[in-house]
Amino acid sequence: MMELQEMLELEDIKVATKRLQGVVVRTGLEFSRTFSEMVGGEIYLKTENLQLTGSFKIRGAYNKIAALSDEEKSRGVIAASAGNHAQGVALGAARSGINSTIIMPKGAPISKIEATKNYGAKVILSGDNYDEAYQKAQEIRDKEGSTYIHAFDDPAVIAGQGTIGLEILADRPDVDYVFVPVGGGGLISGVATAIKSVNPRVKIIGVEAVGAACALSSHIKGQVCVLEEINTIADGIAVKRPGDLNFKIIEKYVDELITVDDEEIASTILALLERSKMVVEAAGAAGLAGMISGKTKLQNKIGVAIISGGNIDTTLISTIIERGLIKEGRRINLQTILPDLPGALSRLLKIIAEEGANILSVLHNRLDPALTLRRVSVDLSLETRNRDHCQQIISRLKTENYQVNERSIWIK
Repeated sequence: MMELQEMLELEDIKVATKRLQGVVVRTGLEFSRTFSEMVGGEIYLKTENLQLTGSFKIRGAYNKIAALSDEEKSRGVIAASAGNHAQGVALGAARSGINSTIIMPKGAPISKIEATKNYGAKVILSGDNYDEAYQKAQEIRDKEGSTYIHAFDDPAVIAGQGTIGLEILADRPDVDYVFVPVGGGGLISGVATAIKSVNPRVKIIGVEAVGAACALSSHIKGQVCVLEEINTIADGIAVKRPGDLNFKIIEKYVDELITVDDEEIASTILALLERSKMVVEAAGAAGLAGMISGKTKLQNKIGVAIISGGNIDTTLISTIIERGLIKEGRRINLQTILPDLPGALSRLLKIIAEEGANILSVLHNRLDPALTLRRVSVDLSLETRNRDHCQQIISRLKTENYQVNERSIWIK
């Protein structure tokens, strides 16, 4: 392995900044009154979800490809990715006039697969996660001799991601905390190197999904370790092990690693949609989810959360929104049994209306074999204000002698 002083320096990130001029978008640092009030500090969002290709990954991918020799470019490039690095490599290769092959997990979001193809890459689906796709990419690289572009464990890729750190300091030199999503560690390695090299006072907080906390597990053990399994909706940070280079930089520069669960991520996506009018993918929301979790005290502090990507699959977003609404008590599913008589359903719905809930759907089933004759089950999906409102509705129904089965799952 490289010695620490050999692997990445501030000058490498400055060189990357010059390479990326005119290529990437210099994303904004948006003040958020909503999230500031939540934590009692002054909170800004670094909007990499609005970056070219929809995530920060274009920075590192393009910087790496631009740094290749003519001989390396002539062999074409290959990469493994859950989706965002794929698009960055595909676009970077297209702009450099070279061929690219991307290995993506079989379960990668269709939107990311199609976007990668549209940038001109050959896409091969292999494996159930990033790590298995990576193994396939290595096999193809060894067979065909392509130049491999690692998603995170590469100095030039890390340097490209580090340009975000320099932009944050340029916009808010007085920042106290920067929260960064962590998967393999490329983003936080670059950002931490940039910021700590300029202003060591700034605290760097890494945020992982609790179901894929490879960096935190490695930190606890004092060496890179491989998780046996991963389970999170945040596909962009669903990695079994951090990069070797990334782990060394994290150990040197990162002040703290924390985790958030999928419910926290989902509610953050919902808050960003409603309050900030931003479409953000699960991995992209992880940093902000960690910030507002309360695990780090930000009272009277200036904080930046990197919103690392916005490429959320349209088939997944409705599920994530639904989970967030249920968690906040703004959506509830109820089941009850009614006599199969005229007016029974209208009386039930009248009570729901009187309690101020909005009825989203009603399923009326008299054919359930578990029911006795002349009985019907009714499933209701209701839009509610909060958990107290849900309990108010349930209490009213029980007072009216309805047997109520609350079918929503509240994560406490």
